[in-house]
Amino acid sequence: MSKTLIVCATRSGETLRIGELIAEGIRMAGEEAVVVNADTIKKEGDLQGYDALVFGSATYHGDMLPAMKTILFLAEKAVLQGKTAGAFGAFGWSGEAPDRIFDTMAHIFKMSMVGSALRLKASTLGGGIQMAQAYGRDIALKVKASS
Repeated sequence: MSKTLIVCATRSGETLRIGELIAEGIRMAGEEAVVVNADTIKKEGDLQGYDALVFGSATYHGDMLPAMKTILFLAEKAVLQGKTAGAFGAFGWSGEAPDRIFDTMAHIFKMSMVGSALRLKASTLGGGIQMAQAYGRDIALKVKASS
């Protein structure tokens, strides 16, 4: 059974709720998922030992939250090249954070990305629950295919 780490930087809790839904999708596909708040990751070693990593941040004033920037700096040192990965986030107006995280993971860290970034205004709007769970299933399927 593969293990996925989902790291969330959230302001109001919505990004964390989306992360939990992604984890549900991973579990529905028969794999293991761990969801943590970005503030709990203190060193690059905390990102190692997982088959896949999914990073999420709310967009605030057109950017990701500072806690996610810290995670990305740690991830760069963790040597995650080739690992299955995804990016997501909640947003009110513009929603740039998930795309910036995705691009960093894909182009700088050279991770094996799932589709595109998942951008949701809220988990409960416009089919958000189903989209987040489907994103999690896609991650689990990609991990299975690569093993």
